Amino acid sequence: MKKLFLFSVVTALIISCSSDPRYVVGGKLEGMDEGMAYLQKRESGQFVTIDSASVENGAFEITGGSVDYPDAYYLSIAGKRGYLMLFLENAKINVSGHADSLYQARIEGSASQDDYNRYNAGLEPFYKKNQDLFEEIRAARQDGDEEKAAELEEERNFLYDEMNDYNIEFIESNPASWATPMILRSISYGLSGEEMEAYIEKLDTKLLETQIIIDLKDRIEKLRKVAIGEIAPDFTQDDPEGNPVSLSDIIGPELLLVDFWAAWCGPCRQENPNVAAVYNEFHDKGFDVLGVSLDRERDDWLKAIEDDNLTWTHVSDLKFWENEAAQLYAVNAIPANFLLDSEGRILATNIRGPELRKKVAEILGE
Repeated sequence: MKKLFLFSVVTALIISCSSDPRYVVGGKLEGMDEGMAYLQKRESGQFVTIDSASVENGAFEITGGSVDYPDAYYLSIAGKRGYLMLFLENAKINVSGHADSLYQARIEGSASQDDYNRYNAGLEPFYKKNQDLFEEIRAARQDGDEEKAAELEEERNFLYDEMNDYNIEFIESNPASWATPMILRSISYGLSGEEMEAYIEKLDTKLLETQIIIDLKDRIEKLRKVAIGEIAPDFTQDDPEGNPVSLSDIIGPELLLVDFWAAWCGPCRQENPNVAAVYNEFHDKGFDVLGVSLDRERDDWLKAIEDDNLTWTHVSDLKFWENEAAQLYAVNAIPANFLLDSEGRILATNIRGPELRKKVAEILGE
């Protein structure tokens, strides 16, 4: 019997050592008895279910799959709101908490998750200070004290700079952490292509094949093609009447502003009167605008054009953030714009407010 027991143990060890590494995500959730737990991956803005398991007496265990490298996945419970982001890796990961506040659940067993938790813990003081400043700014404006509100806004901007410094310090101090690509992506929208490339070059080589870094490298290449001094890439989309319009069709005036916007974008709608004012003042002198909408709903797009009195040429493929021109120009926030000369060469980017009029007047010799 003793020999049989030893044989069973040795066999189990051999099987364990020879099998491919697998993940196990399980745990105990309060606030529910039965249901389904889903392990999901976010792809192109959508949650895609990768694996699932039944929940019995609050307990669940998702087993059998494997991942190529630790990455962000999401745990959700059928019938419950919200989700829990976790770093999935080929290890046993334990989740404990309440089903009604899944996002606050405790995660153990993932070294990458430990790194990410440590990063988030360092952000907490910034988040708290930011919330405090927000409340103080709101109170100052309610009291009509715009001077104090402006001072607090300046303090808030300084806080954002400190947060950015914290992010950069974490990235540079943890070049081999699987959590680092996600953090780099979170600040990449404010970085130039050269800055992103410099950070990527400092990363451990094992991170270079992660999808996030591959996507960032792709973004760097797109940014190179739409940098100041480059010829703007051509694209074709339909106007409101359904007629195809190409950028190359309307390049020719002294200046052309390619303006990315959307009806649902508050800052875009706030900027539209400024663009309209510059257009009305300088259109006869050689200034034109091509509006590229990131809307999904055709009626919303057309109504915004009419409501804001935007009388220039407009196009859209109604694909929201998947708009092909926006992707071609590496646009990840709107409003965004590119000022082109008569040959289609990019002269300036993202100039708004008084700076737009100043730049146009300067070039047109006004």
